[in-house]
Order: sequence, then C-alpha cells, then structure tokens
Amino acid sequence: MSGNQRTLEEQKEEFKSNKLLASPIAGLIAWLIVAISGIFFPDNITVWVLFIATGSIVYLSMGVSKLTGEDYLDKRKPKNTFDNLFFLTVAQAILVYSIAIPFFIVDYTSLPLTVGILTGLMWVPLTWIIDHWVGLFHSIVRTILVLILWYLFPSDRFVVIPIAIIIVYIVSIIILKNRKIKT
Repeated sequence: MSGNQRTLEEQKEEFKSNKLLASPIAGLIAWLIVAISGIFFPDNITVWVLFIATGSIVYLSMGVSKLTGEDYLDKRKPKNTFDNLFFLTVAQAILVYSIAIPFFIVDYTSLPLTVGILTGLMWVPLTWIIDHWVGLFHSIVRTILVLILWYLFPSDRFVVIPIAIIIVYIVSIIILKNRKIKT
C-alpha cells in the first residue's frame, strides 16, 4: 500500500486517538443556553432558543475544536473515513428535526423530548467507531432521563430536561477525557 493510503483499521485507530471533546462540549453549551432560557424566559421564546441552539451545535463544535486542538476544519490533516462517518451522524441528528417539528406543532412541550432524544442517538455509532461504551451510555441514559423527566415534570420540561442532558454531557466528557487512548 502506498504511503498516502491507510487501511480502514488504521483510519479507525487514528480517529480513536482523537480527544473527541469538541462536539460534546458544544452540545453541553447549547443545552446550557436552553436551560438558562427555560429558567428566565417564557416557553414561546425558549422553543426558538432550543431550535437555534441545538441546530447550531455542529457549528459551535467547529469553533470549540480549535480550542481543544482537534480543529475539524484543518485542511492539512489526512482524510479519514471515520471523520466522514461522524459528520454523517451529525447530518442524521439534524434530519430528526423532521420528526420533532410536526410534534412541536401539535404540542410545543414535546420539543425537549423529541430533540433531546433524537439528537442524542448520534452517540450510538460512536461506540463502535471508538470501541468504547461511552456512546451507548450517553444515548441510553439520556433517552431514559429525558423520557422520565418529560412525564414527571410537565410544567418544567424546558428546564429539567436540558439540565439532565447537561449532566449526561458532563459525565460523557469526563469519560472521554479519561479513556485510554492508544498513541
């Protein structure tokens, strides 16, 4: 194999060696903004904050990636198939708004439930990509918490659900930061 071509296994190992912190930090920031809005503003404002903040996670993560040293936009890095796969999971998360929006129109309080669960599903393939359980942990715990809190706190859905998601992000970031990375 020539010097420029790497096997899929080599590319997977290369991807796994990344910190993988920029996107979860961006998600944490976005949901923190939603929680703050839920605390201080009425729901009719917070729904727009939720749409904008969660829809901006990918762009925010690009900026955060420069601070974490991951620099998603660095053109000098060799192409990696798993970077492409990761960005496809981001596209998948964005496409789930096609489910969230019709439910939002029927019941605006469904928004933290649908966006909270559906956008968290992008963590599932991460478990396979990096051979680590953090992706399943994040998706499963997030889904269970969001669902339970949606039923338990109907009048506070725009506060308690974002706070739960923030907590899951914090735990996931700690797990990612402490995972053993082969170098």
